[in-house]
Order: sequence, then structure tokens, then C-alpha cells
Amino acid sequence: MTGAEGGPAPTGRHIRPAAATDRAALYDICVRTGASGSDATGLYRYPDLLGDVFVGPYLELEPEVSFVVDGQAGLEGYVLGAVDTAEFDRRCEGEWWPAKRRQYAAVAAPPESRDSWLLRWIQAPPTTPEFVADYPSHLHIDLLPSLQGGGWGRRLIDTLCAALETRGSHGVHLGVGADNANAIGFYRHVGFVEIRADGATLWMGRSFA
Repeated sequence: MTGAEGGPAPTGRHIRPAAATDRAALYDICVRTGASGSDATGLYRYPDLLGDVFVGPYLELEPEVSFVVDGQAGLEGYVLGAVDTAEFDRRCEGEWWPAKRRQYAAVAAPPESRDSWLLRWIQAPPTTPEFVADYPSHLHIDLLPSLQGGGWGRRLIDTLCAALETRGSHGVHLGVGADNANAIGFYRHVGFVEIRADGATLWMGRSFA
């Protein structure tokens, strides 16, 4: 996950709702930011796994609260959200994960590899966290380096939060690597507070007043 802040909006770039036709570009961005914001190209034997976990279900199930930054250079970043995390998890179990389990049924990966971690996620997704009572929505955000430093991280998150609040949500959460100091600092700057640390993941939330 990455973030950017400050500065005017560059000419030609704009935020728009994500579309099904954005899938390939967003999967590519997911990989190119998949190592705590750095390029993970070459770190995965099956690079589509990242997108199948962190992009695909949002485009399929909640496109109305998913947004991209588009411009002359194409797509450079996105924020993907779910209004009701518990309901989203239930829908994924019925409408997304079964097909992915069949797709990857014959795939093998070394036990400690990044691929193996994602394959385990597909087989047994994390349970819905208890703090959804306070922060029912959640998000994933990724920006390519070309988009960072110009305020697009804040704009994307504010756009998503407005869409979530309009749909009745009263808060949103996200997970960030506990050692990703830059991202944590950014999230604090745009209104997120720490909820809890869970191993290598720090959970943060933002309430809608």
C-alpha cells in the first residue's frame, strides 16, 4: 500500500469510478506496488495471484466504491473499497473464492513463498475482524511512483470515504505493514488512527464524523 499527499492536481489526470475493463491495468499496478509499495515484479511465480486477492473481488462485487486515477499515461493508481466488510466477505465466499480455488487447485508453490501465502489466503481467507463494528468498511490503495507526491493518495481516500459515507458507512479500516513507516505516517496524516497491531500487520481506521 502506498500514499501521496500535497500539491496541485497535474493536468490530464482525474479520478473516475473503476470499470471491469480496468482489470489488467489494476492487476499490473498491484504487482508493481506489491512489495510494501515497491515493485514486486519477479517475486511471484504466479503474479495474477496478487490481483485475484486484492483487486478482482472489488471490481466484481463493489465497483461502485472503487476508483482509479486516469490520465494521459493510463492508469497510475487506485483505491478499492467494500462498504460492509462482513457482507463482502460472505459474498466473496459464495461468488469469488470458489472459482479461484478451482483455478489454482493444481498449483504448487514452496511453503514459505509469497505465492504460497496467497494460495493459503484463497483457500482460507482471513475471518472478518471484530472491529468492523466501529469501522465496517475497508479499503486497499496503491499508487505507482509516477503518481506519488502530488496529493493523489489523499484525493483517492477522500473520494472513497465520501462514497462509503453516502452508502451508510460510519468508518473504514485498512491493514498496512507494521514496518512501513512512510505509509503509516501518510495514513495518520489523512485521518486514520491505530486500531491494533497483529503480527506484521498494523490495522488502522478512520471514522466518518
